[in-house]
Amino acid sequence: MIDFNSKLGRKAKRLLDSEYVIWLTTLDSKLTPQPRPVWFVWDGDAILIYSQPATHKLKHIKQHPNVSLHFNTDREGGEVIVLTGTASPEAEKRPAHEVAAYVKKYKKGMAELDMTPEQFSQSYSQGIRVKLNRLRGF
Repeated sequence: MIDFNSKLGRKAKRLLDSEYVIWLTTLDSKLTPQPRPVWFVWDGDAILIYSQPATHKLKHIKQHPNVSLHFNTDREGGEVIVLTGTASPEAEKRPAHEVAAYVKKYKKGMAELDMTPEQFSQSYSQGIRVKLNRLRGF
């Protein structure tokens, strides 16, 4: 469990609450790290990501559920936050348009994709939950 009351934990929490993109790194079948930027929301318990159902990241997660996540650094290379956790396809399958925090955060981005929240939910229909277990950074 991550201590979000420590100095580093407070910084991580601030970024989880404010950043638009997080980098998700999975391992492919050859154990090669595969980083990709994704939209996300932090619900206080886990990170929720939505994906199209036939993506490599989902295949990677099914084979190797341990993942890492990180944010872009600031201009000077500071604000380094790396999180690790266990990812799994979301069993309850809540569509993105029913997750108020997700819609609030990404409604403009969905519109830039020429999608309504409902259309986004049809295309990005697979939720992924990442339960965090470690934090490092400076």
